[in-house]
Amino acid sequence: MIDWLAKGVVLAAGLYLAGLGVALLARPKSASRFLMGHATSGPLHYLELSVRIGVGLAFVHNATAMPFSSLFRAFGWVLVGTSAVLLLVPWHWHRRIAERAVPLALRFTPLLGLASLLMGAGLLLAAVLGAR
Repeated sequence: MIDWLAKGVVLAAGLYLAGLGVALLARPKSASRFLMGHATSGPLHYLELSVRIGVGLAFVHNATAMPFSSLFRAFGWVLVGTSAVLLLVPWHWHRRIAERAVPLALRFTPLLGLASLLMGAGLLLAAVLGAR
């Protein structure tokens, strides 16, 4: 049961990244508003971190069933670790960090869109094909 759940979460993360990539390329202003909406309140901050931790743990759990398992395991632990650190800081600090960092990243919206689309497609492919 946990294997199916972990794989489902990994697939959902791949779909999210691919969809975000398409949105950044096709509707950059809407996608930018979406990204700027993260960490705008305490509840959203904790929801985002909970999702990140869940996705990170799913990557760690599912890594052995995917090619490049050490890469996916490491990425999962990075998600869990960075989220744990953000849990220790007040949400308004997270908001301030996002208010500075996201606009800097959005200067490269087409590149971000392409990277997100490719990462999402790669993640979906890795999850579907599995380790050989």
